[in-house]
Amino acid sequence: MIWRHLMLLGVSVVLLMRVECRIKEGKTLTFRRTQHSESQDQMRRRPRRDASSSPGLSKPSHGPPFTSCRLLLTPAEHEVLDDNTHETGFNGDDGSYVILTWVGDDTGVVLVLSTISGPVHPLNEGGSSRLYRSTDYGKSFHDISQSINHTFIKEEFGVSVGPGISVILTADTPVLNNPGGIIFTSTDAGATFKFIQLPFHLAQPIVYHFLNPDYLVALSIDGGLWLSLDFGAWWTKVHDGVHSFSWGAGINLFFSCSQVDAVEAEERGDLILKRTKDLGKTFTIIHEDIYSFGYIGAFLFFSVMEDPRSPRVMYFSSDQGDTFSQALLPSASTEQFYSILDGDEDMLFLHVDNPGDTFFGTMYTSDDRGILFSKSLERHLFDGHRKSDFTNITSLRGVYLTNKLDVDGRIKSVISFNRGGTWRPLKKPENINCGDKIKSCNLHIHGEHSRNNHIVPMVTLSEPAAVGLVIAHGSVGDSLSSSQNPDVFVSSDGGYNWRGTLRGPHHYTILDSGGLIVAVEAHREGQVKTIKFSTDEGQCWKLYNFTDQPFFFAGLASEPGTNAMTVSVWGFRPEEDGQPMWVAVTIDFQSLITRECNDNDYEEWLAHSTEGGDSERNGCVLGVKETYRRLKKQSLCRNGRSFVVMKKQSPCLCTREDFLCDFGYYRHINTSECVRQPNAANKTYELCLNGEEDELLTEGYRKVPSDRCEGGFSPQLIKQTVKACGIKPSPAPPAMSTSSVTHFDTPREKLVLILVCAGAVIIVLIAIVSAVIVVKRVIYRNRTPIYRFSNLRLQDDENSTAADHESGTSSNSTACQQDSDDDLIE
Repeated sequence: MIWRHLMLLGVSVVLLMRVECRIKEGKTLTFRRTQHSESQDQMRRRPRRDASSSPGLSKPSHGPPFTSCRLLLTPAEHEVLDDNTHETGFNGDDGSYVILTWVGDDTGVVLVLSTISGPVHPLNEGGSSRLYRSTDYGKSFHDISQSINHTFIKEEFGVSVGPGISVILTADTPVLNNPGGIIFTSTDAGATFKFIQLPFHLAQPIVYHFLNPDYLVALSIDGGLWLSLDFGAWWTKVHDGVHSFSWGAGINLFFSCSQVDAVEAEERGDLILKRTKDLGKTFTIIHEDIYSFGYIGAFLFFSVMEDPRSPRVMYFSSDQGDTFSQALLPSASTEQFYSILDGDEDMLFLHVDNPGDTFFGTMYTSDDRGILFSKSLERHLFDGHRKSDFTNITSLRGVYLTNKLDVDGRIKSVISFNRGGTWRPLKKPENINCGDKIKSCNLHIHGEHSRNNHIVPMVTLSEPAAVGLVIAHGSVGDSLSSSQNPDVFVSSDGGYNWRGTLRGPHHYTILDSGGLIVAVEAHREGQVKTIKFSTDEGQCWKLYNFTDQPFFFAGLASEPGTNAMTVSVWGFRPEEDGQPMWVAVTIDFQSLITRECNDNDYEEWLAHSTEGGDSERNGCVLGVKETYRRLKKQSLCRNGRSFVVMKKQSPCLCTREDFLCDFGYYRHINTSECVRQPNAANKTYELCLNGEEDELLTEGYRKVPSDRCEGGFSPQLIKQTVKACGIKPSPAPPAMSTSSVTHFDTPREKLVLILVCAGAVIIVLIAIVSAVIVVKRVIYRNRTPIYRFSNLRLQDDENSTAADHESGTSSNSTACQQDSDDDLIE
């Protein structure tokens, strides 16, 4: 059965901004225990009805066959792994979930927080938490619950890890009869904790500054914005009535607030966006009447309700709010919602939904100011569960992967190798033959939509240190199929070529900077005891039974950064009394792969290179050729913790591929040329940017942000004539000789002169105003989008640490009341 758009369920489609913050210093995972009741077990043991009697309940079939190389583990290898496999049973801990957090970089410290159903301390009536600590990368754990007085820790706040080795735990404190909440802080990776009584109750997790762990910001349940400059020892309220906040570049802090009732203010768009650049001493009002705001890459953006009866409009700033401009999106309507998919200091990816419940829209890419947007991909899938399959392939520059919804309702995968400039289908895996029945044979990748519907356990995985390596679940055919069991596919060149590597769904992770891949088969109903590992990027696999007592699988965990060689398999098994017990098995592959790699183990690899074509252009993407030094697949050695990606770059000559079609232009379907849109009345556009009117003259091309090509194709790029908005510069009067000057000396002559001049001025003003109105109506009728925005949810990393940004500037002040905690854009 092929996925149709009717399967994309959802009551309403809402815009979410997706922000992925990768924290080098800490990573948190949450594992939940699935209830395996007796009745469920009985249901599982019931035989399935034959598919012929129930056509709609047939089992998923396997896709086209492929062979996956499997090597036998030698007795010596098995013995080495047995000696370096460590199992920990958390006896008596029947918590429904565990939160696992790595602290610091290469410290070996892992904290595990678990809740138990009943209090183990007489002072804790609502429940208790257990805290465990490992200093050997998870091989052994010690119960350190007494260091936090067995306090019940909030599940939704979990363990917050900041820069360095700082840790914060937030207690689940009742609001009534308590002046404030309680936190436990540690500056030594959890070896000791300090009890701190807060003067307020937290509304959300405390947020670290991205560089200085002593700088903390928090929001109280009554809308107070609080700052601490000494890692929580002392707190100062800097503002009231705050709805949301975000760190910017440097120590810039942005927040929205209101002078009236918060909920009503947000509904009417009466929030005020402010900035402090001196940690709460002074404030600057950036804009009033905002509905929501966010910060991603180097861009501050906010939606504004300029009139209660009009739709909301979006503004962007690339200089920390000093100046800002309205985003210009062609072909937008009031029925559409927007989603910021990704962004950095150079550009943004933006999804614009189609009117109605279509579950698809158009993807646009911005210029380096976040103002002008160009169409990148039509019929981009964005389902009713607020999920997009858009993925940044971090192992190779410029590569993005996503899914689109065809006119016939089929979901198909496409990939871009030049930051959304062009998209193409994925190639058929090299070890698969589709046969004659399938018309178009391509690989299609499962994304967030599939994970949300429990079709696959994991989405696409790539890491910057594992150059070119991509691991993903997919199916082969003419479209993505829910009736076909997903298999695991691997690419070693950033998505250009693929091969089938594992049959069926798996959990997988990358170790040793790509030198080692490990995987555990996903058994939805069964127990696990086997781990698979590959040292040649998934070409061949070895299997190792890591336990004699299988357990129900909960998750696969490895130290962040991919340079580790240890992995932990988490799960639970019933104890003798029938209660579940959490189990962690940690396997250290460092003793199995003992040889350090040398120069002979590496090769030079030209990224983005393809067979045939122009040798001078081969490998040119975004104006640069990149040659990497990476591990040979046949080399059995370890990169080690000190491994650093090495590459050489050389610029390429510019071609049309290095340019996007400018605002008002589109790329012709049969050529690579940018053609003016039929409804674009003129190639000259007047835009009011940063309080100035820019007259933009364009030949239809705009260089791709971050493209570094030189020479070659050089279209007439944008030229700007800058002047103050609404003011036309008048030419200087011509020089005249004194002999030609006419003098008006009598009062009558002077009166006539004044009247004539006044009349002339009025006529000229009327003519100018009329001309401006007519021209702007013609131009803006054809190109100005109408926006409808509601609130924006920033899905931050569980560690609540902001991403690193460059520094910026600002100052000023006012008092505000609390607003609602909804944060969505529609």
